[in-house]
Amino acid sequence: MLGGIAGLSLTPDEAAFFCAADPWGFILFGRNVDSPDQLRRLTADLREAVGRDCVITVDQEGGRVQRLRAPHWTDWPAPLDQARAGPRAMWLYYHLIGQELRAVGIDSNCAPTLDVAQDATHPFLRNRCLGTDPAQVAKLGRAAAEGLLAAGVLPVVKHMPGHGRAQSDSHHDLPTVDADPATLDAVDFAPFRALADLPMGMTAHIRFPAFDTVPATASRRLIGLIREEIGFDGLLMTDDITMNALSGTEAERARASLAAGCDLVLHCNGTLAAMEPVVQAAGAMTPEARRRADAALARRRPPAPADIAALTAEWRALSA
Repeated sequence: MLGGIAGLSLTPDEAAFFCAADPWGFILFGRNVDSPDQLRRLTADLREAVGRDCVITVDQEGGRVQRLRAPHWTDWPAPLDQARAGPRAMWLYYHLIGQELRAVGIDSNCAPTLDVAQDATHPFLRNRCLGTDPAQVAKLGRAAAEGLLAAGVLPVVKHMPGHGRAQSDSHHDLPTVDADPATLDAVDFAPFRALADLPMGMTAHIRFPAFDTVPATASRRLIGLIREEIGFDGLLMTDDITMNALSGTEAERARASLAAGCDLVLHCNGTLAAMEPVVQAAGAMTPEARRRADAALARRRPPAPADIAALTAEWRALSA
């Protein structure tokens, strides 16, 4: 499991819970972020609670979805707006984001979003995408991922196998995508196939009736498609299982997701009472999940030396 905490610092109860639960890693949100010094203390305390250098991730896509903001960090433009500047600018954009994250102890980013934008893509997602052409999305997604990796940050590609055709917000409802398998394969799945070598991915809480009646996160057929047809053998986490697109209790959602073939459950609301049954339902990682987790960790590197001022100037010039 990847879990969250309620506030700006780790409480004694949270520390004791995570020491016993031993989650694979943590995810942070705006509620956990105040200043660089505070965030460095928090990430150190989270690792101390589990006794190892675990992964700590965040949603720092740019645009509306960024948890670290001014005045201490850069307010980045939306990825779809940034996409016009090309691959080098995208590499710089995510490399600079990665450098900011690594400086406060965050070593993973739930980005890039490889969903292919459509005219009808729901507004909650559309400007988080990298374009409307799958080849462009793959090219820019590769630049984004490589920029993060060079900063010592593990990318998490999302939302597999593709969220772009969804016309509702999966935080509130279960979207249904009625496209046929050939269209989905040629457009929606294509960027994920092109980046199938990346270390970590996140599922989509979307129903694809052409394949199954349940959301992709809980579908053995669709997780099998991600593994076999898309070819992704990285660590696969669910999107947040507290989202309303999923049905049943959170423990039932966790069991269904893991039974379908997901490696990890992502639980984001940060309350111990809600996490406890999920931890019990999730249990220990399977040997295959552990293998993928170890492979992901092997891709984590110290940040490359960087002249941040020069890279920022280059990015601003390319993005102007």
